[in-house]
Amino acid sequence: MQAEFYARPTEAVARGLLGNILVSDVGGRRRETAGRIVEVEAYIGPHDPACHAYGHRRTARTEPLYGPPGTAYVYFTYGMHWCLNAVTEPRDFPAAVLIRALEPIAGLATMRERRGKEPLCSGPARLCEALGVTGALNGASLQRGLLRIVKGTTPKRGEIATSPRIGIKQAADWPLRFYLKDSPFVSSAAR
Repeated sequence: MQAEFYARPTEAVARGLLGNILVSDVGGRRRETAGRIVEVEAYIGPHDPACHAYGHRRTARTEPLYGPPGTAYVYFTYGMHWCLNAVTEPRDFPAAVLIRALEPIAGLATMRERRGKEPLCSGPARLCEALGVTGALNGASLQRGLLRIVKGTTPKRGEIATSPRIGIKQAADWPLRFYLKDSPFVSSAAR
């Protein structure tokens, strides 16, 4: 997906990511893993209390959110998990889409080795573990390199469902979670 795809309103990017493919070459080409994006959440900028850059907070942690659209924002949560976001909107407007779940489609043996258990990619921390995503990829381009999002399939009208976001306290009722409603791969908390 080109930078222009990400340089749009965050909600549009979130919906547009569904059906596309997240590819990881972490560990080399022989360890390539990939999955179809089936669940995302939008964090829509400095006015969104659930966004890490709420109130224009700008720290070393949030700096990638202010970067160019199509940048990876990878952060550590609960002292043990990595989460991957795609930065959206114009540079210096901190917004992103959290990739919540994937349908595994390539490199399943590598994913199983990394995760050690099922499910492989149902949840933001699980998919990062399965694809080898760590803070080393924070700020990387999602258009080229070890981690990228490539064109997949476009969901048909009526295949996308919307709900409030999951696992947050602030603005938890905002309907900014989007998912493929018939996918068995959405995160378990979402079912």
